[in-house]
Amino acid sequence: MIKNEKLEYTDKQLVDFDSASEMKPYLTKPRAMYVGAPGKQGYLNLGFELDASGKSILRELDRRAPLIVQQELYFDEELPGMPCVYILSSGGPNVDGDRYRQIITVKDGAMAFVSTGAATKLARMQDNYSGLEQTIVLGKDAYLEYLPEPIIPCAHTRFISDTRMTVDPSATVFYSEIFMGGRKYFGDGELFAFDILSVCTHGERPDGNQLFREKFVIDPSRSPIRDIGVMHGYDVFANVLVMTPEANIAPIYDATAAFINEQEHIAAGITHLPNNAGLLFKVLGPEPGPVKKIVREFCSRVRSQVKGCPLPEEFPWR
Repeated sequence: MIKNEKLEYTDKQLVDFDSASEMKPYLTKPRAMYVGAPGKQGYLNLGFELDASGKSILRELDRRAPLIVQQELYFDEELPGMPCVYILSSGGPNVDGDRYRQIITVKDGAMAFVSTGAATKLARMQDNYSGLEQTIVLGKDAYLEYLPEPIIPCAHTRFISDTRMTVDPSATVFYSEIFMGGRKYFGDGELFAFDILSVCTHGERPDGNQLFREKFVIDPSRSPIRDIGVMHGYDVFANVLVMTPEANIAPIYDATAAFINEQEHIAAGITHLPNNAGLLFKVLGPEPGPVKKIVREFCSRVRSQVKGCPLPEEFPWR
């Protein structure tokens, strides 16, 4: 777990993606609040571990506006001992110059579920970009489900994220991201009108052994999004990475069929991550609802293999 973070967190530790080549056109200083201003420098540190009775609890919580996390809840009927946490934001959508850092640590034997209270909106940006840095650390036999609500990029959004997962070989992390094409029903529609989305995820072992790295940069002005092999006629994209012990990989893979459902206009595929790290699962669809449903079904399959119980039904209002 990161120690003394609340003492060491200074302006010098701002999330910085200025060196990324794809962000070079978007380095103009914001004309409104500067990068790193109060309320634009979100920080969250969540630490889960077992207490003396063997119950998983949220032991460490440090948050800085606009990110908010309240007390953990225990509402999962299939895993009643798993703490469930929702990340909220008091600042509305992400705007230019916003920088966010999130750290999630699950110690040996503990488990946790993390999501967001609502979709993450990326507002129109004039001068700069919004950046998110995430660090996820799992100890021995730890288990984490990370299923946030979709990300919605408005026109002229510039967003970049980097997620580093350090996972013990005996642990399991289910990490998902859902990206909408934009505000589909805003005016005449606002699909794939953002400037750039850059998303990088990489996994490693506690000893520093690098397992995989996946990065995609989406720039609609340079490459047509509607091409076959890209999004074509789909509007929503889900990217799911599962790092799990090698013994779990084949049963999950064999139980997950790739498909194209032309009637419901939804498709999904699965492949192996390098170095026997786990699985990569992708879903395309017309709306977030059907895509979320497929992602949760896959998560239930993973949980059944790892924990011996399925995912409960989603709340009707989610």
